[in-house]
Amino acid sequence: MSHSQEKSEDLRIFIDCDRCDNQYIRQNLGNVEFVRDQNLAEVHLFFTTRRNGSGGTEYVADFIGRESYADIKDRIAFNTNATMTWDEVRNLTLKYIKLGLVRYWLKAGKIDAVSIHVENKPKEEVETNVVEETEDKDPWNYWVFRVGANGNFNGQETRRNSRVNASMSARRVTEKNKLFIRVGYNENRTVIEFDGDESVTSRNSKSLNINDAVSINDHWSLGAFANIRSSIFSNLDFSWGLRPAIEYNFFDYAESAKKQITLSYNNGIRYNDYIELTVFGKEEEYLWEHRLALGASINQKWGSLSGQASFDQFLQDLSLNSLNFRVNANVRIFKGFNFNVGARYSITNNQVNLSAGGVTLEELLLNQQQLPSSFNYGLNIGFNYTFGSIYNTIVNPRFGF
Repeated sequence: MSHSQEKSEDLRIFIDCDRCDNQYIRQNLGNVEFVRDQNLAEVHLFFTTRRNGSGGTEYVADFIGRESYADIKDRIAFNTNATMTWDEVRNLTLKYIKLGLVRYWLKAGKIDAVSIHVENKPKEEVETNVVEETEDKDPWNYWVFRVGANGNFNGQETRRNSRVNASMSARRVTEKNKLFIRVGYNENRTVIEFDGDESVTSRNSKSLNINDAVSINDHWSLGAFANIRSSIFSNLDFSWGLRPAIEYNFFDYAESAKKQITLSYNNGIRYNDYIELTVFGKEEEYLWEHRLALGASINQKWGSLSGQASFDQFLQDLSLNSLNFRVNANVRIFKGFNFNVGARYSITNNQVNLSAGGVTLEELLLNQQQLPSSFNYGLNIGFNYTFGSIYNTIVNPRFGF
């Protein structure tokens, strides 16, 4: 280390956590020096997160020692729930970070800076608490409910637009079963005045989704997906579908926060009742459809990578199909340099719901009807490079920059 970097005897740490309040941690965690790159740290705190059954988050923090602390490695897991405030979450995170750093502080000779309090309860009280906890039942039986709504209203002298969304969901997650139910409604309404005339366009959709997954073992799962929906944009007056599914994870599901490769297949029936006659001359129809998907994700110290390839097809006409690809990567190439890219591409030959009447210029401009397209794609790419002082402990929030 150069002389310019030997400014502190505090423990040099790098926090690798996208869902942590890093500013708050810097302000409230003492006896450490925060550095801007993992290769400059003596301790690398690597967090992975997964959604838990309560609607909160499971945090798994790996404490990875480097340089003279390379022989010390620890892991701490903790959970938040959906009712916790952001302040409670960040204080809980800070508490476990401090706990995980204790061994490093002791080796660094920071004995005076560490104090530990362990509550000592009488034996009789401990036994009583165990009985009470055993008998205490969850009154909600693992169910978590969520209700939400939002609206957006804007306008000018000759144009007004409103968007309204509302949803309600219920989720129950156990080790053996995961059940999710969601009801949603959204409406987009536009009013345009021109030469004394008023044009009103409205687009709305309603949906009900029920997803269920059953754990068979560490690698296999069974599932079922049911939905009911209507959508003016998609030319659907009423539609329902039911698809049983099976999934295999090449890794243990317990490792899913860090890595997984899954192969899934579903096959089922769909009924569509159309608002307008389709390009295939259908007012309504039953469709048999299936899907094969291969997905993978990895989240490691060097960054994260995920992707999926899927194939959808209607069985009554095998030419009606789509092939879909997506990939996302965020990779540390070298010290201070991070590269990120995301891409998706779909070959679509299965737009059975398109209206035979075509799309008017007004509907095109207002995005009121789905357009025919044999493909669609998206791409985002970027990088960032950080250099300069390795220390970034000081927090100054003034003016928000």
